[in-house]
Amino acid sequence: MGKPRDRSPALKKGRGARRAIPLREGLLPTTQATEEMLRDRPRRPEPFEPRTDAQARYAAAIGTQTLTFGVGPAGGGKTYVAVCKGVELFLAGEVDRMIVCRPIVEAGEELGFLPGDMMEKAGPYMTPVMDVLNRRLGRSYVEALVKAGKIEVLPLAFMRGRNLERCFVILDEAQNTTPVQMKMFLTRMAEGTRVVVDGDLSQKDIPGPSGLADALDRVSRLPGVAVVRFTKADIVRSGFVQRVVEAYSQPEEEGEGEIEAEDAGMRRALAP
Repeated sequence: MGKPRDRSPALKKGRGARRAIPLREGLLPTTQATEEMLRDRPRRPEPFEPRTDAQARYAAAIGTQTLTFGVGPAGGGKTYVAVCKGVELFLAGEVDRMIVCRPIVEAGEELGFLPGDMMEKAGPYMTPVMDVLNRRLGRSYVEALVKAGKIEVLPLAFMRGRNLERCFVILDEAQNTTPVQMKMFLTRMAEGTRVVVDGDLSQKDIPGPSGLADALDRVSRLPGVAVVRFTKADIVRSGFVQRVVEAYSQPEEEGEGEIEAEDAGMRRALAP
């Protein structure tokens, strides 16, 4: 009998060749360049420094609790703080992977068909998270971690059926989940996993009840669960954003009265 056929991956020859790396369980195939990037990781980012008391309480809860809710208006740093703490836990070896997901919901618009595969379609929704990861770790290192399966950024629907151990998981924009989706998400978590759920209940883009509000009612008092609420005073994005949030937080009846008065004045001005 002849010598058994070698079924190892073929090596590309010539300039720019990349040696094939054997597929490891649970990870995507990686090139030699990716392996080198993972070994020669950049220096650790500067430790996260909270800018408000709410951010400090949020960061402390993420570091000690199994499940942390961050709830409040836009601009408070809920997603930024969660990603920064996830990077710290990952680099410290306390978790093996980082997973960030969010419901794919259009904010009051119909975007229609988006080209590409599912990950490319979901890409625009994940840009805020990827921006933070790139700033903390560097774009090349983040790309290597994504290829190696150490970082996953995916739609919430892809979480069904998963069993996640020793992961740091963020559910972003959680106000746009349904109660059924939230239950599905929270029941994916296994031993050694830290979970952060963030959202702004005033910016819900789905009809019906929010899974975030439902979860706060059901699980916020369980052991290992923390809820950190941000207010308008915690907005750090810019002073203008703080003023915008303040304007939109006025009683709805008052706003409707002003619009009616403005419409009446416009009609009088246009009258012959």
